[in-house]
Amino acid sequence: MLDESPDPPIDPRSTARGSGSPTRRRWIRWLARLGLLYVLWCAALYAMQGSMLFPAEYAPPPTPKLYNDRTVELRLELADGGEVVAWFIPAPRASDNAPAPAVVFFHGNAEIIDYQVEVIERYRALGCSVMLPEYRGYGRSAGQPSEEALVADAVRFYDLLAARSDVDPARIAFHGRSVGGGVAAGLAARRKPAALILESCFTSAASMARRYGVPAFLVKNPFRIDRVLSTLEVPVFIAHGSADDIIPVSHGRALRALAPSATYVEYDCGHNDFPGRANVEHYWTELARFLRRSRVISE
Repeated sequence: MLDESPDPPIDPRSTARGSGSPTRRRWIRWLARLGLLYVLWCAALYAMQGSMLFPAEYAPPPTPKLYNDRTVELRLELADGGEVVAWFIPAPRASDNAPAPAVVFFHGNAEIIDYQVEVIERYRALGCSVMLPEYRGYGRSAGQPSEEALVADAVRFYDLLAARSDVDPARIAFHGRSVGGGVAAGLAARRKPAALILESCFTSAASMARRYGVPAFLVKNPFRIDRVLSTLEVPVFIAHGSADDIIPVSHGRALRALAPSATYVEYDCGHNDFPGRANVEHYWTELARFLRRSRVISE
């Protein structure tokens, strides 16, 4: 038998709270706009990440001359035309009969090799030869920078360095500053160094992207220093500024946690002024001690 009782009256307040209520529709529209803004934000950063990570246009122009009259300018041809260059500056007493230790130095993302005078002079004073590969698109080098390209160039330059009769291939250290630490770590994953020095470096570019709300899978050049450190069995030196506002000091401390046997120094300074004027001598003294303990340089 059919129930012919009348339908209960509709409470107008329940309609207002229903799926089609104006309030609910406003929330849906707001969330949709927010989602669209997030997608546009990620798309913009995805498109701009190359120039953000490698702002070659802000680097200074190359100097007219090489570092000194003993500087060797090495050149590698690129498959798509042009060349990448590197400087090799031998240690003062390096010779075929007395091969010297060497340091391969990778600079930050708004620098070029021409202005690494202090690095060159400090290492040469310790008896080390210095190689400075220039990044693609920087200084005298052609091409476009990317993690894959820079690490591939670094491998080729390293092989030229290790083959030199005036270099001891068992005593070659890598030193990377800022994004250069990513290149140094990438090289270390392919060519084992005698020691690795990471100055003001991130754990990875992918982790830096998360600061801006961008998921790691969108990062074209992830530079996973953290993954290299977790598998690398060589002496490691890590240095960071406690007031670094570009790569927060939490990254340096996280790298130290990944390499608990590493030498770690932290100074009261920022990123671009590292290690700070008052700490320069201490920093290089600590680096020298580390290189001696690592048997890169003699006591």
